[in-house]
Amino acid sequence: MTDSDPDPSPETDQDATATADAETLAERVRAGDLRLHELEEHTDADTATAARRLLVEAQSGASLDTVGRYAFDAAAADPNIENMVGAVQIPAGVAGPVSIDGGAAAGDYYLPMATTEGALVASVNRGCSVIDRAGGATARVTASGMTRAPVFRVDSVVEAEALASWVRDNHAALKGAAEETTNHGELEEVKPYVVGDNVFLRFRYDTKDAMGMNMATIATRAACEVVERETDASLVALSGNLCTDKKPAAINAVEGRGRSVTADVLIPREVVEKRLHTTPEAVAEVNTRKNLTGSAKAGSLGFNAHVANVVAAMFLATGQDAAQVVEGANAITTVEVREDGLYAAVSLASLEVGTVGGGTKLPTQSEGLDVLGVRGGGDPPGTNADALAECIAVGALAGELSLLSALASRHLSSAHESLGR
Repeated sequence: MTDSDPDPSPETDQDATATADAETLAERVRAGDLRLHELEEHTDADTATAARRLLVEAQSGASLDTVGRYAFDAAAADPNIENMVGAVQIPAGVAGPVSIDGGAAAGDYYLPMATTEGALVASVNRGCSVIDRAGGATARVTASGMTRAPVFRVDSVVEAEALASWVRDNHAALKGAAEETTNHGELEEVKPYVVGDNVFLRFRYDTKDAMGMNMATIATRAACEVVERETDASLVALSGNLCTDKKPAAINAVEGRGRSVTADVLIPREVVEKRLHTTPEAVAEVNTRKNLTGSAKAGSLGFNAHVANVVAAMFLATGQDAAQVVEGANAITTVEVREDGLYAAVSLASLEVGTVGGGTKLPTQSEGLDVLGVRGGGDPPGTNADALAECIAVGALAGELSLLSALASRHLSSAHESLGR
C-alpha cells in the first residue's frame, strides 16, 4: 500500500464480507445443501436477501441492482414476506391538505398515495382543493367488524336448524372461547346461514385498530372447536367464502366488513363553476347515467367512478393488505343538485384497514401513517383505524368529484394529454 492509497473503510470491509457470505450461501443452495427459505437460519436477513438475488440473477439473466437498494433492514420485513430478494419501490405523493370533520379524524390532512398511474394524485388533489373551498368534508364510520365464516357439514336440514338454534342460544360460550385467543378482539355476533346440508356461521369481531383478519381467524378456530364438541356438526373449512375476503361479494356491500364509512360535502355552485368548470346539474347527470345506470346495467357491485384508485394508492402508502382493495372499492357515489349547490357523498361498505400489525410496521408505510397521525393504537382503541378509514373516504370523494367533473366538462382526455400521461 502506498502513502496515497486510502485505508479500506470498515464499511467496505463489511460489504466485501457480506458479498462473500452471500456468494457462499448461494453456492450451497445450488449444491442442494440449503433450501431457499432456510438462508436466514445461517446468516442475517440482508445477507440472505443478497444471496437470493444472486441466485435469481444467475438463473434469469435479470439485474436486481435496483431491487436490492432498499431503505430498511430486511429483518423488519420478516413478518411480511418470504424468500425476500429486495423491495419494489412505488412513487409516493400527497394530495391536499384537505379539511376533514370526522368522528375520529379532525383537522387538515395531507393524504399519502403510492401509485404508478400518472394524473391520479393531481386529480385527487384538485378534488381536495374544491372540498377545502367548500369548507371541508364530513366523514363518519357507521359500522365496523371483521368477519370470518366457517362452513360446517350436517346430515340434514333438521340438524342444520338445530345448529343454527344452538348458535343463537350459546353466544356466551362462543364468545368466551374466541376471546381467550386475543387481548383486543371482541366477538360481537355469530350469524348462521343454512344452504342444504351446509351451515355457514359468519363471526363478526371488533378488532380495534388492527385490520384483524388473522385475529378473527385464530379466534374463530377456537370457537369452532366448541361447536364441534357440543353439536353433531363437522367443520369442513375455517373459511367458507361467506366472510367474504378478497373477492367481490354482495354480502359485504349489504352487511359490511371492516369499516363502513361515508364522506360527504356540499359545494357552492360558484365553486363548482369556477374550480371544476362545469355545473352541479351536469355533474349530477354524469353520476346518474354513469355511476348508477351504467353500473346497474353492468351488474357491478360498486356504483362509482374510480374509488379503487384512491383506496389502492392509500393502502400501498399506509401498509394495508393490497388484495383487500377488492372489498374496499365496494362503494356507492351519490350526487344531487341542491338549492345552495352540489351535494356529493361516497359510501364505502367494506373498507378493511388497520394502523397496527401487518404491513403497517414496515418503515416506509409507518411514515405514511405518521403523515395522517394515526400510526399505532388509538386512544380509545379503534379510533386510529376509524380516522384512517375516514381519510381514505374523503380521498375517494375528492377523486370522484374530480373525475365526474372532468367527464361533465369533457376535459378528461385533455387533462391526461396536458400532464403527458
